[in-house]
Amino acid sequence: MYRRFSIGCLVFAALVCSILPTVEAEGEAYRSPYSVKLPWSAEELIPDILKGARGNPHLESGIPFRDWYSPNNKKKIGSWGPHPKAYAFPEVAQGKSDDWHRARVIATALRFQGYSYRHHHIPDWDPPEGFHTSDSGKTKTAGKGLDCSNFTSFAYNQGMGIGLNSDIHKQSDGTTAPVQGGGRTLSIKKIKEQGSVEAWQKILKPADLIYVRSNAGKVSHVILWLGEWGQSSDGTPLILDSHGADVKDANGVMIPAGIHIRPFRPGSWYAKSSDHAHRILGE
Repeated sequence: MYRRFSIGCLVFAALVCSILPTVEAEGEAYRSPYSVKLPWSAEELIPDILKGARGNPHLESGIPFRDWYSPNNKKKIGSWGPHPKAYAFPEVAQGKSDDWHRARVIATALRFQGYSYRHHHIPDWDPPEGFHTSDSGKTKTAGKGLDCSNFTSFAYNQGMGIGLNSDIHKQSDGTTAPVQGGGRTLSIKKIKEQGSVEAWQKILKPADLIYVRSNAGKVSHVILWLGEWGQSSDGTPLILDSHGADVKDANGVMIPAGIHIRPFRPGSWYAKSSDHAHRILGE
């Protein structure tokens, strides 16, 4: 039996959202035509995030929240904000299957849908206006959010205590990842470029990461594969990423910039420029 997991919930203490949520993003209401069904409920997958300290936005960094915006810490923190804390492997995940672990990563990531695309290390870093006078613009720092590789890194970190590098190039080149607090290291399985959307669908599993090349031919982006758990009316496979506003949904509506579910269509930049994929969890 599959449980439908709400995809636009931005609260940490409760999870009450509609299947097709309205998300306030970039000043406009956006209603996604996409949804996600996971084999377990959110309450089963991420109870420690929904109701515990692990999901407290003020505890996302090793730096105390009271010091995030201290004038004395401006130079130390920088415009990207505090670095994330290293979350330990969650007790609730002990003894669970690889599929359960993958579902937990996706459930963790979906909580940030609607957050903006920002050059931040942690999602809830929200510097006040003028905090960084040398910054090149509000679109880079103002407001909560993450960029692509900080998003995937944070989802694996908070969700499973797995320490992926948040730099896009180092993350895409990674071959191992530590299990924080567990004294273990995971081997990352590299999956070569597949050549077609259909081929990707056959080989990928939910929560795998696909790295995408820029027009210059270098890896510049990363997306989280939703696989059979992503639900689209036309059967198009879906991904979750932090990206700009240049992808239209199944209704022909431009998906706002930031963290959203997006289609992985044949002929799209995602499909044409996919470089390789990583499987962090399982074989």
